[in-house]
Amino acid sequence: MKPEFVARNVRADCPDCRVPTTFEFRDPGRRGEFGTITINRTHSFENKQYTRILYKLMRCIVCNRPGVAMLHTPAQYMQSALESFWPTGIPHERIPENVPVHIQKELREAELCMSVEAWRASAAMLRSTLEKILIANGYDDRNLYQKIESAGSDGVFTSARRQRAQDIVRTLGNDGLHEEWREVTQDEVDAAHKYVARVIEDFYDDRDTVLIVLGEKGRIVNPQQITQP
Repeated sequence: MKPEFVARNVRADCPDCRVPTTFEFRDPGRRGEFGTITINRTHSFENKQYTRILYKLMRCIVCNRPGVAMLHTPAQYMQSALESFWPTGIPHERIPENVPVHIQKELREAELCMSVEAWRASAAMLRSTLEKILIANGYDDRNLYQKIESAGSDGVFTSARRQRAQDIVRTLGNDGLHEEWREVTQDEVDAAHKYVARVIEDFYDDRDTVLIVLGEKGRIVNPQQITQP
């Protein structure tokens, strides 16, 4: 989730808890703040005027992981605007345990790019993850478009998933790798991330059934090849 300033605290993904949580700015037991560095300076942020910049120490209410929020603050602290928050959480998708290691690592690297808001890099890594899934399962067509079409024709995933893989994951990744520069948004990457995870589930959640389908289509000579890193 995108960090947000809520009731003097920050809501954000915690890298240790790996779930959205609240980072509090003070210890409710001692009633004191953890610490703040204040820069008194009149300035503009997102077309609004502020008088201070605060770097505020916080902690996760679940695991006590520390965090630092950068806030643009007017006279009232409650009206602060959050510019950045550390640490950034990595939005891990849960995937089956039998997914080959090299595909797991490709997906996790894409998620690492997402955690630092490198959206174009995230899109490229998600496209790469999708292609590696298909190659690992015997789809050796000359380009990713044909690989996706072949997997859809084989019935490994639905026609709706095939279309999403083409329109969202492949096209977005191509924009980052091959086309003129353009801004890639978090919403676009979040959608691609979701569909790549669903494709992984299509291939590895009911693995025995998928292996039968792939064997019937002549996609795999030696099924053991796809379980190795």
